[in-house]
Amino acid sequence: MHTNQLINETSPYLLQHAHNPVNWYPWGDEALQKARLEDKPILVSIGYAACHWCHVMERESFEDETIAAIMNEYFINIKIDREERPDLDHIYMDAVQAITGSGGWPLNVFLTPEGKPFYGGTYFPPVTAYNRMSWKEVLQNIIKAYQQKKNEVILQAENLTEHLISAYSFGTKKKDNDSDSVFNPDNLSVLAANILEKADTEWGGFGKAPKFPQTFSIQFLLRHYHFTKDEKALKQALLSLDKMVSGGIYDHIGGGFSRYSTDNKWLAPHFEKMLYDNALLISVISEAYQLTKKEIYLQVIQQTMQFIEREMLNEEYGFYSALDADSEGIEGKFYTWNKAEIELILKEDAAIFCKFFDVSENGNWEHTNILWIKENALIFCKKNGLNLNAFCRQIENCKQLLLKERNKRVRPQTDDKILLGWNALMNIGCTKAYAATGNEKYLELAIANINFLETKLKTDCEWKHTYKKGEAKISAFLDDYAYLIQAYIQLQQASGNLEYLNKADKLMRYVIANFSEDETGFFYFTHQMQKDAIVRKKEVYDGATPSGNAMMALNFYQLSIIFCIPEWKERAGKMIESFGQAIIKHSTSFGLWALGLQIFLTETKEIVVTGAGSSKYLQSILSLYLPNAVVLVSDTEELNFPAFQGKFKGEGIGFYLCKNYVCNAPIYILADFLQICNT
Repeated sequence: MHTNQLINETSPYLLQHAHNPVNWYPWGDEALQKARLEDKPILVSIGYAACHWCHVMERESFEDETIAAIMNEYFINIKIDREERPDLDHIYMDAVQAITGSGGWPLNVFLTPEGKPFYGGTYFPPVTAYNRMSWKEVLQNIIKAYQQKKNEVILQAENLTEHLISAYSFGTKKKDNDSDSVFNPDNLSVLAANILEKADTEWGGFGKAPKFPQTFSIQFLLRHYHFTKDEKALKQALLSLDKMVSGGIYDHIGGGFSRYSTDNKWLAPHFEKMLYDNALLISVISEAYQLTKKEIYLQVIQQTMQFIEREMLNEEYGFYSALDADSEGIEGKFYTWNKAEIELILKEDAAIFCKFFDVSENGNWEHTNILWIKENALIFCKKNGLNLNAFCRQIENCKQLLLKERNKRVRPQTDDKILLGWNALMNIGCTKAYAATGNEKYLELAIANINFLETKLKTDCEWKHTYKKGEAKISAFLDDYAYLIQAYIQLQQASGNLEYLNKADKLMRYVIANFSEDETGFFYFTHQMQKDAIVRKKEVYDGATPSGNAMMALNFYQLSIIFCIPEWKERAGKMIESFGQAIIKHSTSFGLWALGLQIFLTETKEIVVTGAGSSKYLQSILSLYLPNAVVLVSDTEELNFPAFQGKFKGEGIGFYLCKNYVCNAPIYILADFLQICNT
């Protein structure tokens, strides 16, 4: 069996390719120096372990001995896990999008020996198809161009690199005037209207297939309703969540969400399960539960948290990255069912189960069945003359039987590397779930996870981005730090432990010192000491995960209130203002920025609870829907936190509702305080 240089890596994606006949190298000095020494172009192929089309291209091309021989003779071949090196993925994805107008994974980019891109694309078939050249043709064309038109190739690479540098220089131009300031309260209604204009009012969500959860848009609409009582905003937000949790994108047997839906109805997902999607969805569903107290949201929080603990948590309390879409080489095989199989397992309960979940002999997707709910349990029971409570118990028993049977199947591969940023997002999900439900187990999990991160991914001088089997490596990126700071803020809010805020403050100052672009106030994606990328990028768009810059603006705002640092709030405001109307017009690309603007333009409640034993009242406050609140509790006066000064008067537990450090008179009865918080 052939073995290449990837055999010593820890990334599951890289290890998948360790026995390809292609002489793959990991990104590093060895491969880059070899390219310069031998004057060969570099092929960088980027993907991730749960990527379906990455697996397809591997089977079709990278396992082909003839194609591998061409690659090995004429190229230095480098494999990159996009989740390990998001900095390189961002740069080369931008390059391919500039060349072709589109992007995706697998991402295949050709570089000069100096690492500058000159050509690229995504999936290439083994033979010409889908209006795409075959991979072999692509290789032959690149070889010919590099040998016969090398100067043109180098010029193309230089021009493309200059384009990237120019594209990353946003924020350097000063505005001529601020007459059209983004900080106009009317803009929130305009923003909401723009989001609703893209809404699918029948099936929920926004836009057409493929449909992604777009949690930030839903979160914005929930909060917009909270502040304005705009019923349209609430209706679309809840419709979107309801259709997702009823659809095939949600795993009705095991809990948890797939990455996106391939159709408008949320029936057929792309079956990979990513940690970050589940973290963000738990967070927004927790807010929906706080607002509505709908039982279905509580159930989904519980079931998804059970999935996370059962399938995405290691013995050290680190969260895994993803579950593959495929098992036994077939996408979705682990999650789909045929009717006869269900009848054999459920026996007399099978008929009603199949009717509720749209299971048929012929199948509802590619001759098999994805479980999904076409009408909710209440309507279904009314139509079929069933007792709702008894029916729900019956369905739950059926699910447990099917889960037990499903666990006997060949499982999709687990991408078991631990990523700092994604763990921080899941940590936030845990604390949000605790706030909404009061389940102490979720808070305990968040604390155990943060202890693990601090022990395994933190060194004396920096944090690391990824961890597996005792090895932490690769310097943390902006997103890692930004999400981690927010996790500390939320963890303090859930636990009352003020030390988490001191850690957040220390990390903020570290990021400011090592990631800032002083001219604009934005942050680079990479640490100032990292030198192995051709350009230093600032990432600002909110995609599947939030932009680190957007999260830093939110961190600045919250910590400016907690520590009374006005210049941090000012910096957050300048970051938001730099995008002006783009946030309002293009909310799907600026989802967290939109939430930041909303926070600036709506009331921030500062809740302070003081006195011995004050933390035991914290969860009652957290269970309320207070999306902009900053909550601080302490048994004793803490000089590091201005909010506590003058609030220890020896009269028992004091509850204070403040704004801009101006507080109402203390209230000493919890029920009375909760009532004024809700007004």
